[in-house]
Amino acid sequence: MTTTTPSRGRRRAPTRMERAAGKAAALQRPRVILALLLLLGLTCVMLLDGYLRAEVGGDERVRDGASASKVPDKVLNGGPILTFRNGKPVTQTIPKKTIVLTFDDGPNPTYTPTVLKILKKYDVPGTFFLVGSMVSRYPSIVKQMVSQGEEVGIHTFTHVDLSYQSDARIKREMEQTQLALAGAAGITTTLFRAPYSSETDAIDNYSYPVYKKLGASGYTSVFVDTDSDDWKQPGVAKIIKWATPSGTSGSSVLFHDAGGVRSQTMKALPTYIEKMKAKGYTFTTVSGAIAKNAAAQRASGTGAGAGAGAGTSTGNVEAGAKPSAAPSAAPTGTGTGNGQTPVDSAVGGTGGAGGANGNGSRNGISVLQGAHREATGMTLYEGKALIYAVTVAEWVVPGLAAGLTVVGIAVMSRFGMMLILARRHYRQRNKRRFSWGPTVTRPVTVIVPAYNEKECIANTLESLAKSTHPIEVIVVDDGSSDGTSEIAREAARSFGMTNVRVIRQENAGKPAALNNGVRSASYDIVVMMDGDTVFEPDTVRHLVQPFADPEVGAVAGNAKVGNRNTIIGAWQHIEYVMGFNLDRRMYDLLRCMPTIPGAIGAFRREAVLQVGGMSEDTLAEDTDITIAMHREGWRVVYQEHAKAWTEAPASLKQLWSQRYRWSYGTMQALWKHRKSLTDKGPSGRFGRVGMPLVVIFQIITPVFAPLIDVFTVYSMIFVDFWASLAMWFAVLGIQLLCAAYAFRLDREKYRYLLMMPLQQLAYRQMMYLVLIHSSITALTGGRLRWQKLKRTGEVGTPAGAS
Repeated sequence: MTTTTPSRGRRRAPTRMERAAGKAAALQRPRVILALLLLLGLTCVMLLDGYLRAEVGGDERVRDGASASKVPDKVLNGGPILTFRNGKPVTQTIPKKTIVLTFDDGPNPTYTPTVLKILKKYDVPGTFFLVGSMVSRYPSIVKQMVSQGEEVGIHTFTHVDLSYQSDARIKREMEQTQLALAGAAGITTTLFRAPYSSETDAIDNYSYPVYKKLGASGYTSVFVDTDSDDWKQPGVAKIIKWATPSGTSGSSVLFHDAGGVRSQTMKALPTYIEKMKAKGYTFTTVSGAIAKNAAAQRASGTGAGAGAGAGTSTGNVEAGAKPSAAPSAAPTGTGTGNGQTPVDSAVGGTGGAGGANGNGSRNGISVLQGAHREATGMTLYEGKALIYAVTVAEWVVPGLAAGLTVVGIAVMSRFGMMLILARRHYRQRNKRRFSWGPTVTRPVTVIVPAYNEKECIANTLESLAKSTHPIEVIVVDDGSSDGTSEIAREAARSFGMTNVRVIRQENAGKPAALNNGVRSASYDIVVMMDGDTVFEPDTVRHLVQPFADPEVGAVAGNAKVGNRNTIIGAWQHIEYVMGFNLDRRMYDLLRCMPTIPGAIGAFRREAVLQVGGMSEDTLAEDTDITIAMHREGWRVVYQEHAKAWTEAPASLKQLWSQRYRWSYGTMQALWKHRKSLTDKGPSGRFGRVGMPLVVIFQIITPVFAPLIDVFTVYSMIFVDFWASLAMWFAVLGIQLLCAAYAFRLDREKYRYLLMMPLQQLAYRQMMYLVLIHSSITALTGGRLRWQKLKRTGEVGTPAGAS
C-alpha cells in the first residue's frame, strides 16, 4: 500500500517567476553597493582635492599685533634658529659672512625648477620650507630638490596660521607634511618655519606656545634676519637691496619660490648671488650654519660659542653631537624626538657641490642636509599612498570639471534646441491647412496586453467603448492569476461592446502578448496600449491620421499622468510633459524618434511583421521596435493630440523599478542596434543622428548630471555659498522656462510647476541614481526580467484632462 504525505504544512515551492525575481534581487545588491562605493570614492577624491587647495578646512586668519609679554627677551632678541632643550629656548645666529638662502611656499611647477637651476649653476645650496599640499601635488620637484643637495623644512600642510589652530590640527599639519615628504623624496625633516612668520621679534603670546610644543617634539624653528619682501614685487633692484645684510653679519634671507608671481625674484636671484659672493660671503643651509657654529665652539673650546645668540648662554651646541632625531610628530621609525640640535658628525664646511667653497661634498646626506631623516617602514608606505591619492585627485577632479563643463554646455544646448524645434513642430502641426492626407476612417485593432490588471482593465475598456473611431479590441491575458480575463469579458458585456476579444495565453511576457495580438488582428493598423491606460474618445481617431502618409510606419501618442495629485505623481507629470513630449517634438522633426510609449502607440501591421514583431531581446520592447522600424526605412512621428491617461507608479519603490527597467532596456536596445552607426540608408541616418542624441542626452548627460549637483553642494559648503546658490537658481530658472513652454504647448495647468524646485532636489537625484544603477548593471553583464507594478485603478476616466 502506498502512503502519501498530506499537503497541509508543506511549504509551497516558489514559482519560476519568483525564483527569477529572487536571483535578480541578489544580483542587484552588489551593484547598488558598487554604485555607492563609487559615489563615496568620488566624494573622498573631491574632499582631498579641496583640502589640498585649502577649500576644505582652509583658515585664512592671520594674527597681527598681539602682545609678546610672555615671550622671553632672549628669544625676541635672539638669532633666527630656535630650538628647545629641556623646555628652555636656545637661539643661534648665522655665522658672519654667511648667507642661508631660504625659500617659502613652494614647490611651484613654474618657479621652483628655475630656482634649482640657478642654485646649481652658481653652486649654492638653499633651504626650502615647503607646503605639504604642494609637495603632494608636485613630488618630482621635491625629489629633484633633495637629490640636488638642497635642504627642506616644513611650512605646514595647508599654510595656516598655527596660532589659531588646535593641538590636533597642528599635529595633523605637521604629520601630513612629513608623509608628503616621505612619499615624494623618501625623507622627513626636523626644520620648521611657520607661515606668516618673519623675524623672532614678531613672536607673540599666541605663537610662542606653538614653537615650544614643536620644539619639545624635536623641531627646529627657523626665522629670518633679512627679508627681501619679494612678495611685494617692488622691482629687482629693491629685492636685491632689501635682501643684503648690513656690514659683514651673517643672515637668514627670505625669498619666495611660490605663492604668487615670482618673476622678479627669478631675475633678482642670480644678481644677488653674484653680488654676495663678490663681497666674500659663502652660502649654506640651516644645518650648515648650525654645523659652522658647532665647529667654532669646538675650536674655541668654550661652552657658549659664537653661534649663541646675545644673552643665550643656554645655546651651546655639544661638540660632535649627532643629528637630532626626527620629531615625535614625524612618522614612526624616524627617530626618538630628543630635541637635540640637528648637526652632522662630519662637521665640515658650507660649500656647494664640488666643494666650491672648500667645505665638503653635496652628494648624499651631508652636513647641508643634517635635518633630513630617511623615511622607512609605514611612514614611507603611507607617504607614497598619499602621493598616489593626490595624483588621482589631481587628474580626476579637473577631468570631471572639464567633463561637467561639456555636459553643462550640452544640456543648455539641448534646452535651446528643444525650445526651437518644439515651437517649430507645434506651429507646423497646428496650421489650419496642415494635413497628413485623406482622412483615415477605416477600422483599426486596439491591442491591450494585460497581466493581473483586475484594478484597471474595466476602466480601460470603458474608455475604448467611447471611441469615436471604429475599433476592434483584443485583450491578451498573459497568464493572469487575478481573474483579469473574466473581468474583461464582464466589462465588455456591461458596456455593450461586441467588438472585444479576450485571448488567454500562458505567462510569456509583454512582447509575446503583443505579438499574439498582432497575429490575431483583423485590420492593417494596430494600436497598442497598456492595461492601466485610458483613452479619450478622440484618441484613436487622432492617433491613426498620420497613416494617411504611406511613409509613416508608426505613431507615438501623448501619454499623460492620470494620478498627478500626489507629490510623486506631480513630479512624473512634469517629467512626462517636459522630458518626454517636448523631446518627442524635437525627435519628430529630426526624424529619429527613439521610443513609441507603451501606453499609446500605433503601427502598421505590415511594418511590425517586417521587423519581426516585438522582440524579447530587451526590456524596452517599445524602444527596440521603434529603432528597428527606423532602420527598415519607416517614418515614426509624434501625434500630440492623441492623448492617453496612464497610472504612474505611486511609490518610490515602484518608480525605481519602472525607471530601472526603462533605462536598462534602452541601453540594451541601443547596443542591439549599434551597427546602425555604420549602416547606409535609413538605418545609417538613425545611427548617425538619433543614436548619438539618445546616448548623449539620455545616458551620458544624466549619468554625469549628479556630479553637477555634487560640485554645487561642495561649492556651497567650501567655496562661495551665495555664488553657487545663484548659479543653481539660474539653471533652475532655465528649466522652469522650458517646462512652462512645454506646459503651454500641451495646454496644461501651470500650478504643477510649483513642485519643480522640489523635483530638482529629490526626484531628479533618484532618476540619476536609477540610470547609474542601470549603467553598472549593463557594464557588469546583468539581466533583468519584465517587472509588474502594483496598480490601484484610480485612473478611471480622463479626469486630468484640461
